[in-house]
Amino acid sequence: MTTVLDRPAALLVLVSRPWFWPVSWVPAYLGTVLAGHAWLPARADTARALVALLVLGPLVWGAVLAQNDLHDLSSDRANPRKATAPLVTGAVSAARLRRWYYGIAGAAILSALFVGPLFVLGVAGVLALGWAYSVPPLRLKTRPGWDVAVNALVVGVVSPAAGWAITRTPWEFPWQFGLIGLLFAAALYLPTTVTDLAADAGAGDTTFAVRFGARFAHRLGIALWAGALAISILCAWLDVLVPRTTLTAQLVMAPVLLVAYAILTRRPTITKLALISVLFGVPTVGFALAYVGS
Repeated sequence: MTTVLDRPAALLVLVSRPWFWPVSWVPAYLGTVLAGHAWLPARADTARALVALLVLGPLVWGAVLAQNDLHDLSSDRANPRKATAPLVTGAVSAARLRRWYYGIAGAAILSALFVGPLFVLGVAGVLALGWAYSVPPLRLKTRPGWDVAVNALVVGVVSPAAGWAITRTPWEFPWQFGLIGLLFAAALYLPTTVTDLAADAGAGDTTFAVRFGARFAHRLGIALWAGALAISILCAWLDVLVPRTTLTAQLVMAPVLLVAYAILTRRPTITKLALISVLFGVPTVGFALAYVGS
């Protein structure tokens, strides 16, 4: 009998990796909070916000990861973390996965139309970056530095800007928030190139960690993380974007976050990166509480 996990719908969900959806949902939600100075969008924007969640979660990730799986098969076969991927196990053929990619990408664009034309441009841009990251001849995944930049840009800048654009025009998006997000996202992505270093090197994929080594990736990650914390503290001191009421808490929390990042990313694992994300969530919630209440 066909098990539940062998059914097309379940396989489609596995391809889109639900555990990745919050990676874009959280910064997009923060963008919405920034735009409206409120925890939830206005009633008139609720339907558009819900469609945006669908687009930024299963649809965008489904398209981007399907494209990635198609072109990473050789390294995924050698990567224990990817052992259950449907294409690796043979549960899904490359031809079917390619059809799914076009269908999901098309659904993402069509759904984005309901949110707004500028949101459509953003979604199309993310899909284009996903294509450039995975597909030859560009295949930015194998161009050290570009692999980090693409992921940091999408998660740290595009996602919160997309949340902002649900209720306000994108060009009003605060650049300080984009800069802080870019640095934090880059610092969180760098350790993932270390966790996949052996598989990527074996497949001939020259990622950042393959080219520069785990030690340099760790040191650069610490520098980026420290830079993001410093800019956030500076914004609080100047009372620009970040409320000044958070300054004391940030001065206390910043060393904790920096030390935790340095220790947990020395020999990174997905579990350790998840712990960093949870710890980082504490000051993030504090910022949101202060911002909404200001």
